[in-house]
Amino acid sequence: MVNTLSRPYKNQLVRVASLLERLRRRGLRLTAQRRVIAEALEGAHVHLTADEVFERAVARLPELSRATVYNTLNQLHALGEIAEITLDSGPRRYDPNVAKPHQHLVCDRCGTVRDVVPLGDVSLPHDQQYGFAVSDVQMVFRGLCPACARSQPRLGFRSHSTVSADAGPEPSALGAFRTSAKGLRKS
Repeated sequence: MVNTLSRPYKNQLVRVASLLERLRRRGLRLTAQRRVIAEALEGAHVHLTADEVFERAVARLPELSRATVYNTLNQLHALGEIAEITLDSGPRRYDPNVAKPHQHLVCDRCGTVRDVVPLGDVSLPHDQQYGFAVSDVQMVFRGLCPACARSQPRLGFRSHSTVSADAGPEPSALGAFRTSAKGLRKS
């Protein structure tokens, strides 16, 4: 099975092999358990927790155990076929998109996660590596997805009953802040 979604990387469309296809190429035995777990991880922008993988997979194979899901996810991670990501203080998530380096964009309200490829070089200058042998970069961009941004209540001091349509921009409840070399200051 081939993931029919092409993903843009550096202004190119690249065909990305599905997790099942990659496991077949490796010659891994595709047991019923491995197959339903890999199928649960199929699709665009998939970043499931182990429990979410279990819920999807057990719907297709009811006799599947939670321990099998955890063990299989650990095995697939050790093989480099899925990435284990931590986006916040919640549980780890599993990302089958390991073909090209990418980062993540997370909605602070609903938790939607999207794969993104930032512009420019995502690396540390040599003098800031402090002798580390850097093996991985995980950068998370945060904000509100379009649906959450539309439903975001506006903070402000004005009452809805006293605001006219042409009243101008609403002041922030926290005031405007700017960053400077001396730190955060109120403007």
